[in-house]
Amino acid sequence: MYGHVIAFEGLDQSGKQTQSERLAEALRAEGRQVHFLSFPEYPTAIGAEIGRALKGERDYEPDTLQLLYIANRYEFRPRMHEWLAAGDIVICDRYLASSVAYGEAQGLDPAWLLDVQRHLPQPSLTLVLDIPPEVSLARKHAARDKFERDLPLLARVRASYRRQAAAPGWVLIDGQQDRDAVSAAVIAAVRSRLAQP
Repeated sequence: MYGHVIAFEGLDQSGKQTQSERLAEALRAEGRQVHFLSFPEYPTAIGAEIGRALKGERDYEPDTLQLLYIANRYEFRPRMHEWLAAGDIVICDRYLASSVAYGEAQGLDPAWLLDVQRHLPQPSLTLVLDIPPEVSLARKHAARDKFERDLPLLARVRASYRRQAAAPGWVLIDGQQDRDAVSAAVIAAVRSRLAQP
C-alpha cells in the first residue's frame, strides 16, 4: 500500500493553511496517519535563505529563486518516501505547482520547472483554492513579502494555477466561499480520490 500526497495551492490568504489543517484533522479522525509540510520549510538552511530573499535581504534571479524552492522540497524527499511507503498521507501547503505558477508568472518555462521536480513524490491530488489577487490583498494588509505586494504578478500566478488545474488530478475550488463550504468541497474531493485504486 502506497500513500498519497495531497497538495494545496493558491495565492496567499486563499485559506491553504486553514483548509489543510482541517483536512488533516478530518483524516486523522478516520484513523489515517497524516503528515503535514508547509513549503517553504524555513527551518532548513535552504529555507532560511528563501526567507532572506523574500524579505529583500537577497536579490536572486527568478530561476535561481525557484531552484531554491525546489531544493527545499528535495530536502524532504527521503522523509516523504518513508511516509508514503508506510501508506500514510502527506498534506503539503504549497508544493510543485507553486514553482510552476510563480516561475511562469516571471517568464520561466513551466515545462522546465516541472521537469526539475520530476524526482519528487508526485501529488495524487492538487487542490487550488482560487481567489482574485484583490481578495488576497484585502485579507492581509501588513507584513506582505515582495510577491504578495505585486498585484500584476499575482494575477499571472492565478492564471497559471487556473491553467494547470485543467489537468487530471486537479480540483479548482472557489476560495471566496465561507470556510465550511470550502472544507466540504476539499473533503469531498479528497474522499473521491482516496476511493480510487
